[in-house]
Amino acid sequence: MAKTIFVTRKIPDVGIKKLIEKGYDVDINPNDSIPTQEELLGFLKTKPYDAVLSLLTDKIDAKVFDAAPSVKLYANYATGYDNIDIAEAAKRGILVANAPAELTSEAVAEHTLALMLALAARIVEADEFVRQGKYKGWEPMSFIGMDVLGKTLGIVGAGRIGGRVGKYAKGLGMKIIYTDVARNNKFEAECGALYVATLEELLGESDIVTLHVPLLDSTRHLLNAERLKKMKPTAFLINTSRGPVVEESALEEALIRKTISGAALDVFEFEPKISDSLVKLQNIILTPHIASASIEAREQMSELAADNIIDFLEGGQPRNLIKA
Repeated sequence: MAKTIFVTRKIPDVGIKKLIEKGYDVDINPNDSIPTQEELLGFLKTKPYDAVLSLLTDKIDAKVFDAAPSVKLYANYATGYDNIDIAEAAKRGILVANAPAELTSEAVAEHTLALMLALAARIVEADEFVRQGKYKGWEPMSFIGMDVLGKTLGIVGAGRIGGRVGKYAKGLGMKIIYTDVARNNKFEAECGALYVATLEELLGESDIVTLHVPLLDSTRHLLNAERLKKMKPTAFLINTSRGPVVEESALEEALIRKTISGAALDVFEFEPKISDSLVKLQNIILTPHIASASIEAREQMSELAADNIIDFLEGGQPRNLIKA
């Protein structure tokens, strides 16, 4: 009997084709929308699936495990896996794997850089100004921004993505400082980056702060009201990691009061819900969780998720197994 796999939402075909070529039965959620947990439970109860290819928008917890007792692997189509109850999965002998695609790091780093330059040059504000028919000719004091050359970039988390951002920033002539749970000697050597021991010190010295940490208990609300006050009033904050790393209400207040100059978010605390007040602010750029949305990155993620499933169904261990 063929092994059966459920894919919670359409992803690039390259990974799906690998699974089909192996002779597996692959069912894909036919709806082009994020399934509610009730809808997901309904899909999983239709047949005894062997594995599930899940997305970061799927809440995978005890309810899901109860509804699909035959499923012994959840292969997440993402580097992160905070959507899955890893501890509960471990208790039940269920495996969880992620898809840490190398090209995802590249895509997110490039998106971070784009947000940084757009903030500094006020590109989004200027684009809206032109589209609204307000442009009447060149003005000497209109949309004056900030050069990034010589400015200090504070990187919070110097892993794969933070490291790439640092390389780009070095090319732009920026001074790079960083903080992390451990020093990254390679990063320091490659980018001339300086390690600072505390987040507070980094916030006080940086002209631009960019976040590249996973969502953990220790990083939830890492940037809160108290820490935002440590930043320069001329500084920018960029978040392409996970929404809850920033306390969104505190950021909103900081932007309104001009505690900081501006921000750019690709992720949101209560995603996809965004505060109406935040949306109306002119000193923030908002993108809809698209930092990894390059063709190359998303196809590599699809292949990695498929490879994890193939490894498992052929009697082995997923190559990107997450340990509790």
